[in-house]
Amino acid sequence: MTRARTMVRGRAPLARDSQQWVLDYLIQETGKVFHFQGDGRGRLPKSVRSHDMISKHLGLAARRLEQLAKAEADAGHGETALDFYFQATVQYAGAQHVIFENSDEKRYLYAGVRRCYDQVIALAPYRIEHVDIPWNGTLVSGNLHLCPGRASAPLVFYIPGCDTLKEAWPHPFFNAAHQRGLHVFSFDGPGHAESNLRGIRLTADNFEDAASAALDHLLTRPEIDANQIGVYSISLGSFWGLRFPARDRRIRAIAAPAASCAEKSFLMDLESPRWKQLFAYLTQSKTESELDNVMSAMTLDGYMAKIACPTLLAVGEYDPRGPLDEIYRMFDQLTAPGELWVFADQHHMPSIGGGDSAGGNWAAPLHGAMVDWLRDRFAGKPLRHPGQALYVEANSAGPNSATVTLKRKWYESRAGEPR
Repeated sequence: MTRARTMVRGRAPLARDSQQWVLDYLIQETGKVFHFQGDGRGRLPKSVRSHDMISKHLGLAARRLEQLAKAEADAGHGETALDFYFQATVQYAGAQHVIFENSDEKRYLYAGVRRCYDQVIALAPYRIEHVDIPWNGTLVSGNLHLCPGRASAPLVFYIPGCDTLKEAWPHPFFNAAHQRGLHVFSFDGPGHAESNLRGIRLTADNFEDAASAALDHLLTRPEIDANQIGVYSISLGSFWGLRFPARDRRIRAIAAPAASCAEKSFLMDLESPRWKQLFAYLTQSKTESELDNVMSAMTLDGYMAKIACPTLLAVGEYDPRGPLDEIYRMFDQLTAPGELWVFADQHHMPSIGGGDSAGGNWAAPLHGAMVDWLRDRFAGKPLRHPGQALYVEANSAGPNSATVTLKRKWYESRAGEPR
């Protein structure tokens, strides 16, 4: 029987669109669109029963938070207003993200992101600048969080994952980099929200080019120590973050948790169909075969060996988008000093403090641990376990413990254990 053409808006039809009914059921039952492995319900409201409902229901929640923020600002409660405006920014971001075309609804929701974050900038306890950088005849953008009281300081160049955006980190009231005397630049490169709204097409290799252009611009700033640039890149952002120092020798160190360094076939064909639908939009592919060609070229094979700076990868032992043997294969291509932290029995977003990352308790400790690791590299501290995999068990004292286990598989013995 001839297969009917899938009807979608704004992107190429895909074979995986036939799984939409399963995805909609999982959304209704779990409150998640991906990363179904973790315990507990995800962040979507219970009123959301299909993927198409997400933008409206998150958008309504964002609008209410924005109203709360305005009321608190009008009452003279600037700190409370800032927190509500930040929450509204993140909600508007989630609402616009699930729309895979530059439609009126997407633009309406993204305008909410910018409107609320402008208020965050106005109310923040330190200086935040929205920076536009000329690149390839267009602009790419980021938010520069300047550490107060520092005439010159190292910079954390932050690259978000493909399902979030530059405004989502750091929160001005809990800025892990500022606590450690560092500036932060959060970047929206090709594939991120502000670039998507400008019609910038994501290709296999244009992100690192845009990131280098952004760094060129940042290094004209006297506040930034040109010799102390670290990249912190999370989830799919870690792929772009690892390609960045492979071409740019100005990077002093890179920390990449939830590392998406495996071949993208795992993400496209074995994970939630949501990912392939998203990348059809990000790459502006006209056909599924065109998308497959772009994604197959998104590889770190041949690039890991080009990285010259200390490198940290952190992964969950059972991350479906990065099978552990594939992660080891990529890690072993590093020639620079590197460490791999494997969090036992965890999935995509590793939790530094233990527990399940789906509940959201990973974020603050993870951000802090990554910035700690970068600060140690800025200070010239050598890696404690270069070239080693650290197997971090749930009941352990973590990756920085003196007794952390050095092994690659759960069944391998360690000192004092029976073989």
